[in-house]
Amino acid sequence: QVRVVESGGGLVQSGGSLRLSCEVSGDIFHVEDMGWYRQAPGNQREMVATISILGATNYADSVKGRFTISRDNGKNMMYLQMNSLTPEDTDEYYCKAEVLVMTGQADYWGQGTQVAVSL
Repeated sequence: QVRVVESGGGLVQSGGSLRLSCEVSGDIFHVEDMGWYRQAPGNQREMVATISILGATNYADSVKGRFTISRDNGKNMMYLQMNSLTPEDTDEYYCKAEVLVMTGQADYWGQGTQVAVSL
């Protein structure tokens, strides 16, 4: 069984910062690519940032220069440092991990963590 758990969301004022964390645990061999996605009610889930197992990163244009994705392969953890937050960043943020397990490789999603940015 694989567990993906996000943490670190909350309410912050515009211009503030938050740091999200994602932990992958369970019966896994290792974690491949990981990413942060966000979704508002009624909208499609969109990519925020991704990071490969070797550390190559990719960002949505809307967060470039403000958000930084990182990971700790030894701990199966991923992070998203979010700076200069605006109300447009208000969303549910989800962690996705490509995980190699005994039966093969599959994508696993967390339950999400809410980020709310006030004016």
